[in-house]
Amino acid sequence: MTTATAVPPPPPPPDSAVRPAPAPRGKGRGALGTRPWVAACFLLPALALLGALVVYPIGFSVYRSLFDASGHGFVGMDNYQEVFTDTRIRTALKNNVIWVVVAPSVATALGLIFAVLTERVRWGTAFKLVVFMPMAISMLAAGIIFRLVYEQNPDRGVANAVWVGIHDTFAAPAPFPGAHPRPTGDLVASGDGAFTTKSAARAGSAVALPLVAVKPEDVSGARDAIPARDVAGKVTGTVWMDFSRGGGGTAGKIDAGEKALAGVTVEAVKDGRTVASTTTDPDGTFTLPTVANGARLRLPAANFASAYNGVDWLGPSLVTPSIIGAYIWMWAGFAMVLIAAGLAGVPRELLEAARVDGANEWQVFRRVTVPLLAPVLAVVVVTLMINVLKIFDLVYIIAPGSSLDNANVLALQLYQSSFGTDVNQGVGSAIAVFLLLLVTPVVIVNIRRIRRDRQR
Repeated sequence: MTTATAVPPPPPPPDSAVRPAPAPRGKGRGALGTRPWVAACFLLPALALLGALVVYPIGFSVYRSLFDASGHGFVGMDNYQEVFTDTRIRTALKNNVIWVVVAPSVATALGLIFAVLTERVRWGTAFKLVVFMPMAISMLAAGIIFRLVYEQNPDRGVANAVWVGIHDTFAAPAPFPGAHPRPTGDLVASGDGAFTTKSAARAGSAVALPLVAVKPEDVSGARDAIPARDVAGKVTGTVWMDFSRGGGGTAGKIDAGEKALAGVTVEAVKDGRTVASTTTDPDGTFTLPTVANGARLRLPAANFASAYNGVDWLGPSLVTPSIIGAYIWMWAGFAMVLIAAGLAGVPRELLEAARVDGANEWQVFRRVTVPLLAPVLAVVVVTLMINVLKIFDLVYIIAPGSSLDNANVLALQLYQSSFGTDVNQGVGSAIAVFLLLLVTPVVIVNIRRIRRDRQR
């Protein structure tokens, strides 16, 4: 009897053998299986907008910059030569350099400080909200706000109201600013705003020192002036406002109802040296010792100095830093939010490891936090640099007409050259091309950074 041997089944074919062959690519299809004309149809609207809104304006600006103000005469590179020789445009270029260096760096530094300091406090979110809130305000509104903040009059300008308050805390204001003697009186100007008597004072004989042009509010509530008594061996006198309401009265004499000037400093001067000094009483009288006999009496300029009105924030020397301050007020919140987002992604174990190794908080911040935030800081700085190169609104609104040339920037000069009183669109186009060339390196650096980040 023969035994049949079981034959094992053949092994299954490899995957490659059973995998179905790829379908042949359709005629005229691209790498993604899409017909080129279909892709072109979808891209055409975007390309048309890009060409109409970007490519054509750039090309026309380059073309227009080669012609004169009328647009018919070819001038070649003359408009570009004017860009670098015109005084106003060079001032604008200098101010743009200041903007690019100062504004992004200060705004980024403040944003970094705010983001780090508010990371561990309970009210950090509320603080960030308040700092970021100016970003919700338009440049126009911010310019109007800071135009009022920088007003020279302390009664209207917040900045000068604070500054004058601090100044007056340490330096008392003059008691009677703007007051002066009558031109025909014994008191005459002696330089630097002071007034000195022409005749020498004599002990035992009272001296009259009348003043006019005293502001009514400076003598509101003041006592009526009285004649000083003659005191043997001493120089006495009265300082008062020589003016009677409704007219009348005698010049140089104390009439009924005329007000005393209290707190006025009176000095006795001999040979150019002050030998005695005093201040007037509430009734306007004063008394000097015997050493003042034969001296001339001087009322120092400190009695009449004009009231301190603060700093001329929008003057020629401070207008650009003041406008940069307004810009930083708006954009420090933007920097803070981006840096805070980057700070949230910093590995906490690295910070704790640095602290365990003995580093203090400043060393952790400088050697660990800042290097880890370098990519975010680069994004903020580059974004703000591009933004300040085209700054226009704040400068145009905040700077007064008298300081506008000192605060000029390229974007503002571009507007003035193209549409201002002295219209020359050839020069304006040249400024636009030059501004584009300034922005291009910053944009290229930003694009390369984005590509490097994508490759990581």
